[in-house]
Amino acid sequence: MKLVAGNSNRPLAEAISTYLNVPLARAQVKRFADMEVFVEIQENVRGEDVFIIQSTSFPTNDHLMELLIITDALRRASARRITAVIPYFGYARQDRKPAARTPISAKLVANLIAHAGVDRVLTLDLHAGQIQGFFDIPTDNLFAAPTLARDIKERLEGGNRMVVSPDVGGVVRARALAKRIDAPLAIVDKRRERPGESEVMNIIGDVSGRSCILVDDIVDSGGTLVNAAEALLKNGAKEVYAYITHGVLSGGAVSRIASSKLKELVISDSIMPTEAVKVAHNIRVLSIAPLMGEAIGRTATESSVSSLFD
Repeated sequence: MKLVAGNSNRPLAEAISTYLNVPLARAQVKRFADMEVFVEIQENVRGEDVFIIQSTSFPTNDHLMELLIITDALRRASARRITAVIPYFGYARQDRKPAARTPISAKLVANLIAHAGVDRVLTLDLHAGQIQGFFDIPTDNLFAAPTLARDIKERLEGGNRMVVSPDVGGVVRARALAKRIDAPLAIVDKRRERPGESEVMNIIGDVSGRSCILVDDIVDSGGTLVNAAEALLKNGAKEVYAYITHGVLSGGAVSRIASSKLKELVISDSIMPTEAVKVAHNIRVLSIAPLMGEAIGRTATESSVSSLFD
């Protein structure tokens, strides 16, 4: 087995390498003066089972091109099998046509990855489960819920917890976490007036005196979380936490979260945290390296990955 890291999240790749006790393969992934990507695999990979660790996070297009070019380099070096380990799958929110004459970019990216020569994909908390079907190659979608649930149980009082879905579309995800920590469920009913903005309309469920835990897969601008936290507190919640798998946190999201009424935002390191995230007083990062590392190890030995979540 060989592990190859792109530039999107080197610390996570190193943590996975440490967990598996497998060193990262020597590889050069750099830019020419005109910003073209150049890749050189600097050790023999002929006949090897190779795992490329690369989130397609910001800058999304650059990191996607790195993934494709690393794949091509490995394929031409006669790797036996290539698995793309994509902790955060960019373009996942473009999984359908919201209006006429718009693309389904998630499907296009899935095609690019498969045609580049990837044999299977390992990813985490896809924005929509049906994206697995966009790939014409085996795709394992891991869940961060066990990692999040373990942290919640260690830090929050059991009888006072309530899981909250920030919108109706996230109910299935929130219900799954609520079941794991044996907590009731509430829902924030919101109306989005335009992209990137949301208006909280109503809280479905009694949150009075509860420690509320907002659960979602992606936090981008942070507007939905901030509005939901304010609405929950107005409805009598004792305090509000947020557990989100992918911390995109674009634009002024970090300062928006830092100045909000959220007690704490907990994200995974599927996307490499920025310095602003690291110094924010109410943002904490959980490592998913053990989860990803275990899944990689099981894939390499042809063992069950789904049993990780039983």
